Amino acid sequence: MQALFVNQLSTLDFSLLCPERGVVGETWLVDVTLWGELDDQGMVFDFGHVKKKLKASLDSLSDHRLLVPLLAEETTITHQKAQLTVRFATAKGQITCSAPAQAMLLVDAEAITPELLTPFLEETVIQELPENVTKVDLRLYPEDIGGAYYHYSHGLKKHDGDCQRIAHGHRSQIRVYVDDQRDQALEASWATLWRDIYIATREDLQETFTEKGMEHYRFSYTANQGHFEISLPVANCYLIDTDSTVELLASHIAQSLATQLPGKTIRVAAFEGLNKGAIATHSADAKQ
Repeated sequence: MQALFVNQLSTLDFSLLCPERGVVGETWLVDVTLWGELDDQGMVFDFGHVKKKLKASLDSLSDHRLLVPLLAEETTITHQKAQLTVRFATAKGQITCSAPAQAMLLVDAEAITPELLTPFLEETVIQELPENVTKVDLRLYPEDIGGAYYHYSHGLKKHDGDCQRIAHGHRSQIRVYVDDQRDQALEASWATLWRDIYIATREDLQETFTEKGMEHYRFSYTANQGHFEISLPVANCYLIDTDSTVELLASHIAQSLATQLPGKTIRVAAFEGLNKGAIATHSADAKQ
């Protein structure tokens, strides 16, 4: 039996539910190894098809979704037609998310970890491969960043694609420059502020309420894919006055730092997952 491998075949950006951390934005890289017999072309599987078909299958399953541990005792699921509602108990309060079923992935596991998600994805994707492929090995892992990073979740109601889903997220590094000198202390400060955060647009806030002695926010909007709603503890939220695109997040951080450091030129590189993001510059003299 022979094997074909593709490293970093795909990058999955999603959010998961955790009883200790709440809703957690994540970015995991995916390596794949396909085991099987050679076909009449002398291949286990064509590289071009791996990159198209297998990547598309992985992305469709888990990218830009909320991953829910179905077997966790904290999880409660209800269905109403095509709408799925998940209630999940956390140490900081209750999280409730209602969305079209395609915006979530229910995983038969007690927690969402690379080790527990891997066999779930392997069993699904092998069904779409030719018979000569007898085994699929996936490796899911986070980027080795080395510097400051944060986990954030959000939804972009104006987006035509899957970014409109109200609870998807990213694990993202941040770089801050003050007068062209990198400031790792400021990077660490924002990484702490946005650790396991839900970044929400203020106009989407529908109400503030108290449940079991803890204050919660409820956000909702309707987008092309349907109606989306999420409520979660205030302690897990960060409100902004704009949409939460990475361009606007970079600008928000730069503006906030420019206010704190008058007379300084601030440049922020805010990442959105792996190897992509936005740059914003603000100073007392000019804004870009």
